[in-house]
Amino acid sequence: MIRVGILGATGYAGSELVRLLSQHGGVTLTLLSSKSYEGQKMSDVYPAMRNVCDLTLTAPDPAVAAEKCDVVFTALPHGASKEIIPKLYALGLTVIDLSGDYRYNDPSVYEMWYQQPHSSPELLAESVYGLPELHREEIKKTRLVGNPGCYTTCSILGLAPLLAAGVVEPTNIIIDAKSGVSGAGRGLSVDYHFCECTENMKAYKVATHRHTSEIEQELSLLAKTDIKLSFTPHLVPMKRGIYATMYANLKAPATKESLLKLYHEFYDKEKFVRIYDEGLPESNHVAGSNFVDIGLCVDERLNRVIVVGAIDNLIKGAAGQAVQNMNLICGLPEEQGLCGAGFYL
Repeated sequence: MIRVGILGATGYAGSELVRLLSQHGGVTLTLLSSKSYEGQKMSDVYPAMRNVCDLTLTAPDPAVAAEKCDVVFTALPHGASKEIIPKLYALGLTVIDLSGDYRYNDPSVYEMWYQQPHSSPELLAESVYGLPELHREEIKKTRLVGNPGCYTTCSILGLAPLLAAGVVEPTNIIIDAKSGVSGAGRGLSVDYHFCECTENMKAYKVATHRHTSEIEQELSLLAKTDIKLSFTPHLVPMKRGIYATMYANLKAPATKESLLKLYHEFYDKEKFVRIYDEGLPESNHVAGSNFVDIGLCVDERLNRVIVVGAIDNLIKGAAGQAVQNMNLICGLPEEQGLCGAGFYL
């Protein structure tokens, strides 16, 4: 059995990792850490874990992790990961990081969008962007994965076939995306109180959201040209989910059927990508699952394609994708522990 630890186990993404790995079958949880809840059991913090995971939470310690684990997931805030991951990596551990600290090919891009220096830029050359549908073979060979963000996973996979095939203009791409409140994490803030969120929707970080840079990085690699796009996130009154509507101008007139053919060919062998030949995805089609659902329409009047994508921000957008990456690295079936349908209700 593969021994697995989670640093930052009591955040929303960390707790989803605990839930998924507890029923995985190919791993054993040997270490859970939390600065906020050190000394308490995981099942005391999350009563839903009672009789499922009753491990006692400990303070993060790289030496202890190296003794008890083969693989470590770091579900820590941005900035905190890059302080501890070099120590974990130097001790020979495989690390899957759910923060933004190791998602970038160029440290200057990270520093521009995160407004802080990168303390271990040399490890960016070792890390692999953990989107299996695009980087599967590289992921299998690495010990350090930068697990993508939720908005980015949905947006990149939604647009990838179009840009790889060169059928849309690489300029003037617009992404209008919505997130459930759990995407903001478990920390307390007035903006995320019930009375602030319910019956309300708002845009935030317009033209400045960090995930813009991830989307541009990966789509530029596919398009083989530098891409700059408009990305606008919105907070909507639901617990979980990402719903992205993407607009791109076609280089030449195309039918919906011809574009869907591109998507089916691009994702032909992808277990977790579902293409809608009819209709469009909805957030409750993917909630609680590791699937990304994609549909599209063609606006013939404007010669534009509109792509709609949906994922669960905590699963395919975080914990589920991290498990998918672990499976690839460890030689396990890629879908192990992730095959279940979503909640729907």
